[in-house]
Amino acid sequence: MEERLQAICSQLAVEGELPEDISVKPVLTVPKDPAHGDFASNLAMQLAKPMRRAPRAVAELIIERLADTDGLERVEIAGPGFMNFFVEAGAAFALIDSILEAGERFGRSEAGRGQKVQVEFVSANPTGPLHVGHGRGAAYGSVVANLLEAIGADVQREYYVNDAGRQMHILAASVWLRYLEHHGVAGHFPTAAYQSQGYIVDIARGLEAEHGARMLAPADRVFADLPPDAPDGDKEQHIDALIARMHEELGEENYRLVFRAALDSILDDIRADLAEFGVEYDNWYSEQSLADRGLVDGAIERLREAGHIYERGGALWFRSTDFGDDKDRVVRRENGQTTYFASDIAYHLDKFDRGFNRVIDIWGADHHGYVPRVRAALTAMGRPADSLTVSLVQFAILYRGGERVPMSTRSGSFVTLRELREEVGSDAARFFYVMRAANQHLDFDLDLAKSQSNENPLYYIQYAHARVASVFRQLPLRGFEHEPEAGREAYERLTESHEQALFKRLAQYPALIERAATAHEPHQLVHYLRDLAQDFHSYYNAHAFLLGEDAPLRNARLNLVAATRQVLANGLGLLGVNAPDEM
Repeated sequence: MEERLQAICSQLAVEGELPEDISVKPVLTVPKDPAHGDFASNLAMQLAKPMRRAPRAVAELIIERLADTDGLERVEIAGPGFMNFFVEAGAAFALIDSILEAGERFGRSEAGRGQKVQVEFVSANPTGPLHVGHGRGAAYGSVVANLLEAIGADVQREYYVNDAGRQMHILAASVWLRYLEHHGVAGHFPTAAYQSQGYIVDIARGLEAEHGARMLAPADRVFADLPPDAPDGDKEQHIDALIARMHEELGEENYRLVFRAALDSILDDIRADLAEFGVEYDNWYSEQSLADRGLVDGAIERLREAGHIYERGGALWFRSTDFGDDKDRVVRRENGQTTYFASDIAYHLDKFDRGFNRVIDIWGADHHGYVPRVRAALTAMGRPADSLTVSLVQFAILYRGGERVPMSTRSGSFVTLRELREEVGSDAARFFYVMRAANQHLDFDLDLAKSQSNENPLYYIQYAHARVASVFRQLPLRGFEHEPEAGREAYERLTESHEQALFKRLAQYPALIERAATAHEPHQLVHYLRDLAQDFHSYYNAHAFLLGEDAPLRNARLNLVAATRQVLANGLGLLGVNAPDEM
């Protein structure tokens, strides 16, 4: 029905009744009072102002165009212009068979066909294990990609490996110093280095196991004449000088061995961690490859040729203020080094050069300042502003026993994604991460996520699926079997209010998937599944399914709950969460 209303909006635009630049997305809701119909819409009230008509007059125009809609009994106008839709009983019954016939395909559509979409998410610096903040971006990006595929889009999932930045050199120095300590070469460990006694030490030991004493250097050469560290000096100058010293002592070949050992070890851990979390990627894209292939210099040259680059103070600047940014940005410093922003420009240009017509970046909320400058660069190169969507994922804060769990990164004392999964399970972690809109802060209650009660929304939904499975397991124990065809002949007897509520909720699922996918809002699916589970539990508690002699009604109800189980499984599957048959 939402598709039919959308088509009517397009028709009104063609007829000149509705301005063509007005974008409206019809949404149907389920009225609390069944007397107000099976579904309701405020579409006429939305269109009243742009159409310059009274809402009730707009509603009448819409209803005229709905006259021949299959399965629609009537539409009534209520109040200032609400439209209440009454569906023919036969159409509701046909829905059950449609769900059972389509199976796991039910709810999927071709609304996104023709879109080649790249979803880039997580892309955490490979300087340590993923923490719980990365986990929220991983769950969100994974489900957004699943939803887009469900509406027919051609989706590629990509991880951008930041393997060319300063932090990677700090990581390499941190590993080398722990390697030296392991060989008895002790000295001051820099404040700005990665302090972890865990994964950094493990990488250093792996380096020693593979290369022995090859990377050794005496302490009096390693630590001599370095700028003072904090608190007496500048910690950043100190670590940069130590990195330069490491280059001097090891030479380029050995330096790269340490660098690659650190990068590969952490990247392998990230890959494994995400895979265990149900997150798989189609492509892992190296930042270093941009420079190696000349794409960064090429992007700067393209901007220069287009007249958007100027020189000031020996540096090259991109005139990003011409495209909505708050200030111009350096792309090449006076020392000849390109900036991280220049790599961002090259990377995003390459995304579109690879043939994607839509790009979705999922970043942490602390990256909000990067959005206008990246959009500015793409606009300067002639890309439509709406071809890039950036979703900012707010932080997740863990609570245990009502107390906030502290977390930091450089110090080495942080809660990893792996630790979270081990505590609450991947299902609960994924589900709780996407319960709220990504742009809202998330308070993650560890105790609630582990509880086996109706207060836990995931348990409540999974229990609904398991309850239906239990009903079917009991059939042979009661001497019954499921006869779907016999049930079809008794659909007209499914008149109880709980049954009607299930019909209406099931009918909403396909349109809900399209809305959640288009808006990039997995939490819409979470809320829907919670409502569907509630409808089912209310039905289960109020009525018997395994009736003694009334086989037609029994089979009709079994068809209905089988359809409910299928939609629950389909929705949980898109969330990357299991649909258990037993709990």
